[in-house]
Amino acid sequence: MRTKALFIVLAFVSVCFAKDIKTVVLTTTPQMHCANCEKKIKENIRFEKGIKSIKTNLNDKTVIIEYDADKTTVPSIIEGFKKIKYEAKEVKPTKKDKK
Repeated sequence: MRTKALFIVLAFVSVCFAKDIKTVVLTTTPQMHCANCEKKIKENIRFEKGIKSIKTNLNDKTVIIEYDADKTTVPSIIEGFKKIKYEAKEVKPTKKDKK
């Protein structure tokens, strides 16, 4: 009986503290065209609050960012790009981006 109660309490606690991780796909101006552009974005944007992961795609010229929605918002992430002299704009993800 105690084991069941402990399990229920642990399940409740894990649900209460679950993070709201979201994904946003952005394009930048000027567009990424080389590995140095990728590196500059990855090295600087990762310090923005709430960023969990950054993936770049030179072929599509997109940046895919996973972030904790409890700590940051898309407008805040876009402001982070302005610090490194890039203008970012949100695009709708395609089925290929969701993989």
